[in-house]
Amino acid sequence: MQPNPHELRNRKGKACLLKALEGEDFARKTVSFYKYVSLKNPQDTRNALFTEWEQLGILGRTYLSPEGINAQINVPEPNWDAFLESINSKYWLAGVPLKIGVEQDDMSFLKLTIKVKHRIVADGLSDDEIDLDCIGKHINAEEMNEKIADPEALVVDMRNDYEYEIGRFEGAICPKTETFRKALPKAVEMALTHKNKPVVLYCTGGIRCEKASAYFLKKGFTDVSQMCGGIIDYAHEVREKGLDMRYKGKNYVFDERVAERISDDVLSSCHQCETPADTYVN
Repeated sequence: MQPNPHELRNRKGKACLLKALEGEDFARKTVSFYKYVSLKNPQDTRNALFTEWEQLGILGRTYLSPEGINAQINVPEPNWDAFLESINSKYWLAGVPLKIGVEQDDMSFLKLTIKVKHRIVADGLSDDEIDLDCIGKHINAEEMNEKIADPEALVVDMRNDYEYEIGRFEGAICPKTETFRKALPKAVEMALTHKNKPVVLYCTGGIRCEKASAYFLKKGFTDVSQMCGGIIDYAHEVREKGLDMRYKGKNYVFDERVAERISDDVLSSCHQCETPADTYVN
């Protein structure tokens, strides 16, 4: 008997959820991942995933669509191995790269939400405007630093304006729009003079710049790279290898943490009094 999708959702209020989290005697690990993969029946996949993850005590927000999965969750540390077994047991998820949060917070998510969408990243594109089988080259942190130092390379931030405001790579340009669908055409327009020069794209965890790199290549750009794993993996790799940190400020994240600090630099200022500040409220 198939589970009723209307029953597979959280029904508790925020106060109740907070109380439950505060009473936990274990830590949680905040992690995100995505994968562009064809899903023939995302609703059935969603129901099965919700049932599994609810039993494991996983909280967070996940989107499924015919083009794949985009997940931001936190996992009880005692259930971490069971979570890994859960995703690696699925042919379409096995081996998916996981991005562990730079700053951990047990309260990063309050409930489990899994939704089926038309796209895992809203892009406003028709199917003939993009080919996800043809994407930009993935580069690591060391290669990213080399690109930033290259005067011929153009580094493009594919995030929203409020994300770019509190943190960014040195010398990066940004379309400064409020949505990804608006950022795509504007980013291409800003980069037109670099059509035959190196263009490097980055975002939070890689999902937006992967799609953007395919869009750039479709528009005739010939040398397109993307930061593998986004800002999250870059920060981990820089610290592990002792590289120069070329990302300054905070990394905006879409959970209760709001942002995680990557460097001590404060790049923005209060919108009211104009003193240096990079903490978002409301």
